[in-house]
Order: sequence, then C-alpha cells, then structure tokens
Amino acid sequence: MNTELEDRLSIRALVENWVVWRDAGMWDRFRTVWHDDGVMVATWKQGTADEFIAMSRAGFENGINVHHFLGGNSIDLAGDRAISMTKMTIAQRAEVHDVLVDVVCTGRFYDFFERRDGRWGLVLRQPIYEKDRMDPVDPAADLELEKGVLDSYPEGYRHLAYLQSRNGMDVKRDLPGVRGPEVEALYTRGQAWLDGADSPF
Repeated sequence: MNTELEDRLSIRALVENWVVWRDAGMWDRFRTVWHDDGVMVATWKQGTADEFIAMSRAGFENGINVHHFLGGNSIDLAGDRAISMTKMTIAQRAEVHDVLVDVVCTGRFYDFFERRDGRWGLVLRQPIYEKDRMDPVDPAADLELEKGVLDSYPEGYRHLAYLQSRNGMDVKRDLPGVRGPEVEALYTRGQAWLDGADSPF
C-alpha cells in the first residue's frame, strides 16, 4: 500500500472513530483521536479536547441525547499536515417548550490533522453548519417557537441553537455556514495550515 493511501485511510479512521466512540461514551478511546493540544469548537463548547470530553461525558451521563452520522469525505494532504472535510449530521433530542423534539443539523466536519512521531491526530475540529430543522417527536404536538430568538442565530444551526439555549447551553453565534466570511476565513486558515502555519487559528 502506498504512503498517501495509508495516510488517507488513517485519517478517515480517526474521523469515524470520533463519531462512534463519542456517541457510545467510550471516553478513553475517544481521547486517542486527539493530539494533547487538540481543540474542539462546537455550538455549545469551544475549548480543549479534554474540556470537551469532560463536558460531553457529563452530558452523556445525564441523559443528553446527541448522535452524529457521517457521509462523504475529502482530504487534502501536505506532508505531515492534512485538512479533512466530512459530510455529517448532528441529531439531538430534547424538550423545547415542554414538547419533545428532534433537531437534525446537516453540515461538514472541517478538521485540522497533523502527524507527530508517526501518529496522525486531530489538532482542531471546526464544524460548518449548513442547514437544520426541528420536528416534534409526536407529529400531533403543538409547538410554537419564539421567532425573534430563532432568527437571532445563523441560518445553518438556528434550530439546534434554539434547542440548546433552551436547555441551558451558551451557544456561540458566529460559527461558519455554507457561505459567508466565517467559512471563507476558515478555508484560508486551512490552507495556511497545509502551507506550514504554526497554529490552526
């Protein structure tokens, strides 16, 4: 097997392990996906991998219901650096205004990878949020959202943000979507990473 194919398979395996191990609550295995200085940016948490794992574990143990699903994957390689984009959906179930709902958010995981001491690991994960929707689990339920609150969040994740904010999470309001200055800035940072920048930020 050639080296480039091995690298691509190794990175794709990390992307898939992230989803399976995180959603299954396999926290020790989940930690191995990251480098020690790894950073996670999500709607509800921006911080180190260890902080994200601790908060994810606490939510998991308290019954927070979140699942991730993966689609196609594209990887740009440059020596010991890589940018990986993977189509994904985030599905979260919780109560909003006393109605049990499902929110499904579609987007991409935009991942900064690096090979250190022969091992690929995740340095930064920044999701791109493209579109979402909210549906009552009981289709006959009456659900009315506060339009002003819903519209205060970016279009790509406004229903997810609405659910999370109503359940006590502090949701970031300027994350990248399918187009716009935020996602263009992310692409610029990704190219700089491939070109040898000291940091993914």
